[in-house]
Amino acid sequence: MPASPTSHASPHASQNTPNQPSDTTSQAMKIHIQGGRLIDPASNTDAAQDLYIAAGKIVGVGSAPADFTANKVIDARGLIVCPGLVDLSARLREPGYEYKATLESEVAAATAGGVTSLVCPPDTEPVLDEPGLVEMLKFRARTLNQTHVYPLGALTLGLKGETLTEMGQLTEAGCVGFSQAEAPVRNTQVLLRALQYAQTFGFTVWLRPEDPFLGGGVAASGAVASRLGLSGVSVIAETVRLHTIFELMRSTGARVHLCRLSSAAGLELVRQAKREGLKVTCDVNIHHVSLTDMDIGYFNSQMRFSPPLRSPRDRDAIVAALADGTIDALCSDHTPVDDDEKLLPFAEASPGATGLELLLPLTLRWASEHKVPLAQALARITAEPARVIGLKAGTLAVGSAADVCLFDPKQVWKVERRSLKSQGKNSPWLGYEMEGKVRMTLVGGQVVYGNHAQA
Repeated sequence: MPASPTSHASPHASQNTPNQPSDTTSQAMKIHIQGGRLIDPASNTDAAQDLYIAAGKIVGVGSAPADFTANKVIDARGLIVCPGLVDLSARLREPGYEYKATLESEVAAATAGGVTSLVCPPDTEPVLDEPGLVEMLKFRARTLNQTHVYPLGALTLGLKGETLTEMGQLTEAGCVGFSQAEAPVRNTQVLLRALQYAQTFGFTVWLRPEDPFLGGGVAASGAVASRLGLSGVSVIAETVRLHTIFELMRSTGARVHLCRLSSAAGLELVRQAKREGLKVTCDVNIHHVSLTDMDIGYFNSQMRFSPPLRSPRDRDAIVAALADGTIDALCSDHTPVDDDEKLLPFAEASPGATGLELLLPLTLRWASEHKVPLAQALARITAEPARVIGLKAGTLAVGSAADVCLFDPKQVWKVERRSLKSQGKNSPWLGYEMEGKVRMTLVGGQVVYGNHAQA
């Protein structure tokens, strides 16, 4: 049935799998989001204001532009209206690991979690070390017409840590940075050359700081690992690598983003490096904000992560570093894992958890527990990660892309396998109740998740 000139869609109704509007529809659609609490950390906005969208862009905040007539009105009463979330680490498992997840399932999980932009690591099969592979992934993501996908190119061919990739060509193909994912560069000379090359052309290198000779364990070194008889990863595996990275940064002037910091000592080194003026940013896995090695319990493989969950002291240091700005962003580190790979003894189980749909509620949980203002918490998953990547995203400023998340901060929902759209159903939070639920997600002015009923 054709829509009336002004139609209403309420996100308070049940959520359905979205139909994909055509580009023509998106360009013609004028949307008025009314009655919500608009929070835009990038502009320090936190007020009851309406939002106006046309041709896929934000065209008005608070008041409509001249001659604006909406043909879709979204009732956002009782909801938070914020920029679409930006996730700095989400494995989509394509190409090569479709038995774990598919691009379709994971971008659906992203939009269900309010994530409108995400960065995917290069550890696919084949590795994202050639422009054609990057272009294929970008094309596949565009055809799905949902969340924006920004690949990281491999720093070295095959992630073997030996030969540098053609960073310039990979950047032209759509890469936003270069990473080894979980694979180390054992040869420091290779890493030096990589940083020198990256600095010359203004590229950012994304590194996970763990010394390959001190790492390799499955739990954080300490009393819990000893009691359970699990091989440990000591804090110095992180700090030794950080010292190396910072020395190379001092020598080259390169820009580095540190992925998934996990220890108090490591965060203190980052804090000092920032004071020194090194061009460094960092993120942490959202699960590390709430969980510690104590949560492993009796070999719960859902609690196996890389880097491993550390002590309560390290968790408290993460919370403090989020408060003082040492940590730039929270990420989901979304890692869909096949069921068979989690139903193994702890030491043999694959690390990681699904996280795209839990990034927002876990961020809200952290903010609530530690009395963090909501706008400040949302900045860690919107404006700040967008700044790390260099994207014009994570904001609701006039003229920006209409990537918008509407969520109910009070809605309680239970994390169950059937409630997760991700093909990966692995999560340490299965069976737990979460507060905060996405009700509608818009990407480029298109409603890609939520209720499409019209009144």
